[in-house]
Amino acid sequence: MNLFDVYPLYNITPVKALDCTITDEKGVEYLDLYGGHGVISIGHTQPDYVAKLKNQLDNIGFYSNAIQNPLQVELAEKLGKLSGLEDYTLFLCSSGAEANENALKLASFHNNKSRVIAFDNSFHGRTSAAVAVTDNKKIVAPINAQQIVTFLPLNNIELVENELKKGDVSSVIIEGIQGVGGLDQGTTEFFQALEKICAAYDAVLILDEVQSGYGRSGKFFAHQHHDIKADIICLAKGMGNGFPIGGILISPKFTASYGLLGTTFGGNHLACAAGIAVLDVIESQKLMDNVNDVYAYFLEAIKQVPEVIQVKGRGLMLGVEFDFDVSTLRKKMIVDKHIFTGNANNKNLLRILPPLTIKKEAIDTFIIALKEALAELK
Repeated sequence: MNLFDVYPLYNITPVKALDCTITDEKGVEYLDLYGGHGVISIGHTQPDYVAKLKNQLDNIGFYSNAIQNPLQVELAEKLGKLSGLEDYTLFLCSSGAEANENALKLASFHNNKSRVIAFDNSFHGRTSAAVAVTDNKKIVAPINAQQIVTFLPLNNIELVENELKKGDVSSVIIEGIQGVGGLDQGTTEFFQALEKICAAYDAVLILDEVQSGYGRSGKFFAHQHHDIKADIICLAKGMGNGFPIGGILISPKFTASYGLLGTTFGGNHLACAAGIAVLDVIESQKLMDNVNDVYAYFLEAIKQVPEVIQVKGRGLMLGVEFDFDVSTLRKKMIVDKHIFTGNANNKNLLRILPPLTIKKEAIDTFIIALKEALAELK
């Protein structure tokens, strides 16, 4: 049997990793400035994280949500404290798409409406409703297209309100910072107005923080830069540092009932152990402070590269934009300079999503390699 061929692959086979360094089968080391789509939050094979998972596996790795699991309670308490949202409740699942699915479903249960407002260049996942609210027709199958979704440009609050006035909008879903779409984000004015009009028209405001959450922006959630509160917040990626875990934070306006939401693997013992370890390391190592320090350093250092038009995003969720397609540059950075970066729908953008533990010296390494690669391509 062969693998279903849906991923274009680089000819690189990682066999081990530590913090921000990946080593392949030939012993070649790579600087990881992408973290596997922003998944690696506290560094590859972080010692406390590894120990926590090994210890948990020696005890119990999984049972269903039909029994008591104190690890879920511990995870919820620590997440509430570190995010500053202790009055929210937590539903655990296994991925970002599943988190968004549950958020959209819960919103629809809440107000008995079905239409969703999403935004141009959004990405929310590849499953049923999550892919329907994703702005990429290539990955939306006819069965997904049955969902009623209206796409609008970012930062045009009048267009949003015009749709909300029609009375059939269940929810508005928006990324704290757009990821795949190219690091665009709403302004503070837009986010604050969005919060107000969603409340006024009984629409649920869903913040997709799957990639932009967990300290990546320099605050725990990217939308907290705008001093707003969302009705539902979606989590995954950095939540487990590579272990599959996701969740939604649910504001007090929602009432739970048995069977309303459910999952087989969500909140299992191993996943919770991973999630607790991540929160402990973020707090103990003050990783959000490091994000802000390295971000400021990056903004200064990138000025050494005149070909860069602008840096988009915030914290350690960044897009370095040029006036040309960066596909060849990105490949050269990986193959010749041994540095992983990412791409986006904006073909002129290099995406930077390193572990939150990244040091300024690694930024220097990136700048030197980028200057060399650009010169060689000329």
